[in-house]
Amino acid sequence: MPDNKYYITEEGLQQLKDELDRLVHETRAEVIEELKEARAQGDLSENADYDAARDRQAQVEARIKQVEELINNAEIIQSGSDTRYVRVGSTVEIEELDTKALNTYTIVGTIEADPLNGKLSNVTPLAEAILDQKVGDIVTVKVDDPYQVKIIAVK
Repeated sequence: MPDNKYYITEEGLQQLKDELDRLVHETRAEVIEELKEARAQGDLSENADYDAARDRQAQVEARIKQVEELINNAEIIQSGSDTRYVRVGSTVEIEELDTKALNTYTIVGTIEADPLNGKLSNVTPLAEAILDQKVGDIVTVKVDDPYQVKIIAVK
């Protein structure tokens, strides 16, 4: 991973810390036990259980490294009281002008993005278009088929 800052909420950071703790103290121990059991079966050259345990060990260690990187480069999203402009951490109500559809999104970092639950990554075309804009602004979302949205509210 590049040495970047990752926008994350306090809650999201705590979830990462909890995951790291689980990986280091529980999952890693489970994998070591799986390796011991597989080694006890004898010939390692044709031991599918041993190969599977080694693969799981590699996946767990890679995830530990990834989570440590995210934690070490986390930048906490400050959800302040400034509701004049759309910022990372803002909850924004927008209207798609061509369909008149109203949608509400919270702008979060890529780590916590979950568009089906209204959490929009700050690097999506929609978020990039509305960041630093204010209520009443109409902006064009630059995608293959561009469309315009109006910012209705910022919370």
